[in-house]
Amino acid sequence: MRIAPLTFIVSASILAMGTVAQSAMAQDTATVTAIESELSNKQSELDRYSVVLEKHLAEETRLQSQLELLRKRSGELDKEKNQALDAMNELYRRLIDDPSIDISSAQTRYQQAVTDHKQNKEDIAMQIAAIASQRKDIEQVRVTKHTLVNTLENLKDQLGTARVERLRNEFTREGTLEVDHTINCKRTETLAACEQRGQQMGLQKATKRFIDQIFANLTESRVVEPKRNMAGAQVQVVSSHVVNSGFSGQGNYNVNLSVTMRGDVNSSRLCNLLSLDNRYCAEYGTPLAVNYQSNYSTVYSDNQLTFSDEQSDPVEVATITKQPVVETPLVKKSQTADKTVELTLRSNVYDDEVFINGVSYGATKTTVAIPAGFYDVEIRKLGYEPYKVRINLRAAQTINAKLVKKRQSVTSVVTKKPEPEAQQSQVVAVATTENELAIIPAGTFKMGDLTGNGLPNERPIVEKVLSHSYAMQSTEVTVAAFRRFAQSTGYKTLAEQGKGCAYYKNGEPVWELEYNWENPGYEQSDNFPVVCVAYDDAKAYANWLSGEKGQQFRLPNEVEWEYAARAGTASEYPWGNEIGRNLANCGWCGSEWSNKSPSPVAQFSPNSYGLYDTVGNVWEWTQKRASQSDVTVRGGAWNFAPSLARVSTRLALAPDFRANYIGFRLVRER
Repeated sequence: MRIAPLTFIVSASILAMGTVAQSAMAQDTATVTAIESELSNKQSELDRYSVVLEKHLAEETRLQSQLELLRKRSGELDKEKNQALDAMNELYRRLIDDPSIDISSAQTRYQQAVTDHKQNKEDIAMQIAAIASQRKDIEQVRVTKHTLVNTLENLKDQLGTARVERLRNEFTREGTLEVDHTINCKRTETLAACEQRGQQMGLQKATKRFIDQIFANLTESRVVEPKRNMAGAQVQVVSSHVVNSGFSGQGNYNVNLSVTMRGDVNSSRLCNLLSLDNRYCAEYGTPLAVNYQSNYSTVYSDNQLTFSDEQSDPVEVATITKQPVVETPLVKKSQTADKTVELTLRSNVYDDEVFINGVSYGATKTTVAIPAGFYDVEIRKLGYEPYKVRINLRAAQTINAKLVKKRQSVTSVVTKKPEPEAQQSQVVAVATTENELAIIPAGTFKMGDLTGNGLPNERPIVEKVLSHSYAMQSTEVTVAAFRRFAQSTGYKTLAEQGKGCAYYKNGEPVWELEYNWENPGYEQSDNFPVVCVAYDDAKAYANWLSGEKGQQFRLPNEVEWEYAARAGTASEYPWGNEIGRNLANCGWCGSEWSNKSPSPVAQFSPNSYGLYDTVGNVWEWTQKRASQSDVTVRGGAWNFAPSLARVSTRLALAPDFRANYIGFRLVRER
């Protein structure tokens, strides 16, 4: 017998989500809107500063051209002055023999030449001062631009987090549907069975209607709907009760159900739905559905909510009574479900790989359903000791693996501090990471913004050829290494000369006169990267090291730096196009140092060329060309947005700028 068409009566007042839920959704949307508005404002401000910078640069070019003309004229005036002097001297010699000769015109010419030459020198001095003032303005505008760029990227991070949270809250909203459902009872079933089937089918249809409405009411439904099958969306039946029910004389059964439901979603998939980096969802951990199963016995996933009027064998359910609130366990586990057991695997790192009996199951966090029995489980990640365990899987089990970094070589340098003979010698032990050299092979690569996500100064893309291999320090120069230089030479950095060092406060650089490489504004140890060093300070260290080693050390140029940092890849970062979590020390990158301080060097896995911390930690000075007045720093920093730690990102700074987020590493020439 064919089931009669279903009829739904949906109460408008009941469909509306609870006041608290509505308030939360409105707050989420307000947060996203506020961030988007601030992003728009900051982008407009950045655009204005870009225009201002272009005008300043154009003015500097004009002033430089005028200076070149003045210098050229200086040579001409100097020549004229000498010629006028020679002419006047010649007339003086002739005046001795012929006192009647008039030398006034020669004197006037020489006097004018001297005056013109003097005025030109003054003009040159004024022009140099004007250029210096212009350069100061340019430096200030550039620093402001860098601040705005970092603020923009941070806002984008906040926007991603806010969008994920809004979507999660929209999926997990709660509401109540009142459903009126009528079916024809089968001749072969009892009235009790017909009643049970009618309630079951009405309940299933209510859950499907509820989840459809969740998707329809998502703020970003156009973005999410095409990926609906990937959402892992579910409906939890919190409670349900029969409002009214009865049989008709024609063998029909009608039931009016009031069903309270709560949406649920696999929170770890929210980023994929919004096309965001997975790091925004890492905090949610294991999909919520696994946790909620134990709290709410009635759970339907989105892909299970396929309902047909032709359905004749409903899943066995417990009877729904007419009492006000009854928890309704709908789905009874089938016997086949007992043949597999869920194994959940987690680890303390990102982008690892899980192997069960030698077969890859992707990265953690993951849950697999496998038959009961013995299994060899291994979790691997480059730069970490593999985690291995043998288990006897009989019931649902979770493995929380803790991967440990492979040990780095550490060298202790012991020096003796000179003491008077009357006092005992004091031995000072300095523990420092040995800064080994990585060999960078010759090759060709494309330099610049290869993915289209970069800043304007990363374009155009240019193919570069490095004809010879070279060596680069595997880590940034450490505090301990710089101390040996300072103690050996008595060198004082620019910051130590009473000019201080910049640090970030409220999103912009602020100067602190007391800050320097030994006191950068945060606690540091000897194996931290040295900071608060200007460009010339880094060059001075390179010159000293060259003398110490008997080999030529210098800062890498931009081509050498990017080629080495890419290490044969064409992605944003050495491991791919997503920053991930805890793979580097940058702002909001999920490390224990993010937004707090640099990390000790070599705390994260190296790239394929053996270089550490080319992503984040501290910006690194590069060698400027002779034609450049500014110097470029590369690599991002612990307090800058992840998107500014991309391999192609470049920031131009004045050579005398120094900050507690800028350091350096060196290359050794062949």
